[in-house]
Amino acid sequence: MITISRRTVLAGGLFSLASCSKFITYHGPEVTRVHVQKSDRRMYLFHHNAVLETYDVQLGFTALGPKQFEGDGKTPEGRYHIDRRNPESSFYLSIGIDYPNAADRAFAEAQGRKPGGDIFIHGWGDKRRKRSEDWTAGCIAVTNREMKLVYAMVQDGTPVDIYA
Repeated sequence: MITISRRTVLAGGLFSLASCSKFITYHGPEVTRVHVQKSDRRMYLFHHNAVLETYDVQLGFTALGPKQFEGDGKTPEGRYHIDRRNPESSFYLSIGIDYPNAADRAFAEAQGRKPGGDIFIHGWGDKRRKRSEDWTAGCIAVTNREMKLVYAMVQDGTPVDIYA
């Protein structure tokens, strides 16, 4: 696996920063995949086999196991895709993950339950947080500063692989 450092990306002048704006323009390599490793609380943005960025993340407040039902506080596991963007998110900026998929819905229905939804990669919002605590309702959270970059880099349709 090849790693491209943040310093390399920034030094290359790949960003146009608008002063005082939460939006930036990214001109670097395409993010072809997002990889989340729940056990390590890490998220990786890949361009093919090269790691472009790595982030510490916070997950659902019940971190063990895959999301199965509405309100279980768990982050999903499996392959999903970015399917929407929310520039007005209560958590600074957010990009949506297409959970639940058909298998998630079928499993929940077989148990007589709802699968839940509204799973996002998002910032921290206005509240101060500790990096060491999981607090979301099943989402993946990074700092607002990091989310500004993620929002610019990750496009709709990008695969998101979430592993236990």
